[in-house]
Amino acid sequence: MTITVGVLALQGGVIEHINLLRQAAASSFSQDNDQITFAFNEVRTTEQLQKCDALIIPGGESTTMAIVARRLGLFDALREFVKVQHKPVWGTCAGLVMLAEEASATKQGGQELVGGLDVKVLRNRYGTQIQSFVADLSLKFLGEDEKPFRGVFIRAPVVEEIISPSSGVEDSHLKKKGKSADGAVEIMGVYKNAAKVGEEQGDEEDIVAVRQGNVFGTSFHPELTGDVRIHAWWLRQVVDSLRHKDLVVRNDRA
Repeated sequence: MTITVGVLALQGGVIEHINLLRQAAASSFSQDNDQITFAFNEVRTTEQLQKCDALIIPGGESTTMAIVARRLGLFDALREFVKVQHKPVWGTCAGLVMLAEEASATKQGGQELVGGLDVKVLRNRYGTQIQSFVADLSLKFLGEDEKPFRGVFIRAPVVEEIISPSSGVEDSHLKKKGKSADGAVEIMGVYKNAAKVGEEQGDEEDIVAVRQGNVFGTSFHPELTGDVRIHAWWLRQVVDSLRHKDLVVRNDRA
């Protein structure tokens, strides 16, 4: 079985994602009994997107990416890929913003969103480019005994609300549980002891990774590290979705 994974090549670390995908595939599937092979392609056209079984939307500037996608005739095709065909999609940083149903702190006039995640994101949570940072994250979906993942945060967004898809209004109880009204949104990672720009560091936890069905999003940039673990985990979820037509969250170390 050959699986084609695209990386939206409008902005951001496209080559970095592809390089880590190749490393992850080599390390995780070299002994696979089903003889799974992967093709990793840059995506700039609707025709290229239509050939993909899964897609990564990398970082960049989300407003600009949306405008370029619209001008290239890609935007509606992206929505169909995510919300109609329900193919596996992962958004990093600006990609997370594009996959959210709502966004705050947008530029004047707002911005167009692909959607797919019943969340509201806050853009540039930690400030400007010069306030970028690296932090250790405990990501349980990688395995209980796994070492922390070094998250690279560059003008990073965070998930500030998990919303009800039916009403568009956040329910505080659902937010605490990390699920939307239909039980679909899962909190996959938080950054602990976060502080807003200009404030002392406190006990707040920011949601920096979420998943809902076929859609996965991270605030940080795994592609800017040499750590293949998230890319390998996501590829396993892609394979699961194609085998079973339904994404199943599981501990792959079990």
